[in-house]
Amino acid sequence: MYWVPKTRLGKMVEKGEIKTMAEALRTRLPLREPEIVDILLPDLEDEVLDVNMVQRMTDSGRRVRFAITTVVGNSNGYVGLGKAKGKEVGPTIRKAIDNAKLNIIEVRRGCGSWECGCGAPHSLPFEVTGKEGSVRVTFKPAPRGIALAVGDVAKPVLKLAGIKDAWAFTKGHTKTTANYAQAAFEALKKTAEMRVIRGQEMKMRILSGAIPGTLPSREESKTEEEMKPEEKKVEKEIPKKDEEKKGSEKKEEEESEETEEEQPQEEEEK
Repeated sequence: MYWVPKTRLGKMVEKGEIKTMAEALRTRLPLREPEIVDILLPDLEDEVLDVNMVQRMTDSGRRVRFAITTVVGNSNGYVGLGKAKGKEVGPTIRKAIDNAKLNIIEVRRGCGSWECGCGAPHSLPFEVTGKEGSVRVTFKPAPRGIALAVGDVAKPVLKLAGIKDAWAFTKGHTKTTANYAQAAFEALKKTAEMRVIRGQEMKMRILSGAIPGTLPSREESKTEEEMKPEEKKVEKEIPKKDEEKKGSEKKEEEESEETEEEQPQEEEEK
């Protein structure tokens, strides 16, 4: 991907000074280029939550515009929500996805349910609440096997954040999809903002961001085209070694046969 960085954070990513999304967020530098997220999180998924058509009456007639809400995430501790408005659906969706990448956050996960206590980061570590407009959403940690007992709008937000089990309680006009999604996103943002002591993190096994070992490294995530030349080199080297071994074995056999022929001739002469 050809990309010319314009911000300080983008230049640091291009030089290789920053290799993970966690390091980029810890710098506290503004994230203003979606290409940074594409490089640091190559397995990012996106989903359109709402496509709302807005009509406005003017002197020249009706003017139609679209308001779109999207969510992006890697299902492993990173999620972002974006909104955009435009005259056409396709470009507006792409713009909303880019905005979601710029709003990406790190989510804390754990096993905060007293009914479970397995220690795996499959749920939320504690109860969190988010509010947007009249909608108020509360997420509570659930034991393993409950799955996502939440609404249809909040479910993709939690799923792309990497949360597998949770309970949700809502108030307000939840039919307003944009407000419901924003309230769910604000609740997940509280997991990172809430202050937790180091001892509590160790005791409750709270993990922030991606879980080590679940995402492929840059070396493992090489494309097939990059891997093929290396494999071909190895394949070429192996036959060469086999041929050398066979040649050396043949030489040894010939030498042993010559020595055996020479011995009886010497005995006859004696």
